[in-house]
Amino acid sequence: MANRSDTFEVILVGFPGLSQSLHHLVSAMMFLVYITSLVANGSVIILVTLNAQLHQPMYLIIASLAASDVAFDTATLPKLMAHYWFGSSTMSFHVCLFQMFWVHYLGSVDSFLLLLMAVDRYVAISLPLRYSTIIINSRMSIACGVCWIILAPPAVIFLATETSKLLLCDHSKLNSLFCVHTAVVNMACSDATFIIRLGLMNALIVLIVPLAFILFSYITIVATIAMSSQAKNWRKVFYTCSTHILLVSLYYGPRILVYIANSLPSMIVIKADVGAVLLFLYSVVPHLANPIVYFLRTKEIQQTLINVLRKLTVKDTSVN
Repeated sequence: MANRSDTFEVILVGFPGLSQSLHHLVSAMMFLVYITSLVANGSVIILVTLNAQLHQPMYLIIASLAASDVAFDTATLPKLMAHYWFGSSTMSFHVCLFQMFWVHYLGSVDSFLLLLMAVDRYVAISLPLRYSTIIINSRMSIACGVCWIILAPPAVIFLATETSKLLLCDHSKLNSLFCVHTAVVNMACSDATFIIRLGLMNALIVLIVPLAFILFSYITIVATIAMSSQAKNWRKVFYTCSTHILLVSLYYGPRILVYIANSLPSMIVIKADVGAVLLFLYSVVPHLANPIVYFLRTKEIQQTLINVLRKLTVKDTSVN
């Protein structure tokens, strides 16, 4: 039997095999992760918006990335918390598709913004004398808008539309933390070969193309520094790039592995519980680290935070 009606419900599994006794603990952990992400990324957005000194191209990209991360966590974590905290594990198929759209759309936005960040660093290292004339606020604002409005939506809309045509088995269980394309396709009772290939093509465009340029930009940076005789340049590039590369690897590596495994199940098999952990690592963990790695470690931001805290302290003292 199969169903695709408005009343059809999808059962959210979350972390497969998780003991019932750990449900409240996991929900509390997800709540802490969600609040931390909101505070960290929200602080980034507020500081960049209100501080004119931070109206610079790189900070515009980082603020845009923070907005995408907040939206992603808001679209996914509350339902996961409700599943483990209140036992609310069902959702309609249309709600699942709606969540799937936002998951892949915002994931695509993140990927293109990381590409934009790599372009900024490439110009800064390779063309330092022309950086201020090439990378300007107006162009960067337009580029961020292109990532949000033009690059990310088309493929994701088509993917969600085609996925909505699937015939799903009754009482379908979603072996995932939230609705993602691979998990939804696995619930299908009809032939989903075309949609699986469509998802793989979308992943190649959204992931491989940006990743290729990101790697090229880092190779260029290392090559440029290698031609410099100053040892402090090596320390600076290691301090800046090492954590960036770690986050980029965490974002792209598991994603590509999961897409390949789902496209070639006869060659690579990822167990459901391992897949859920990987999904959490590459979807949620970077949202906690991005504000620290890309934003809070810079001297300008540190000084801005110090000034804000001083003003708040002065106000509290004057009130008392």
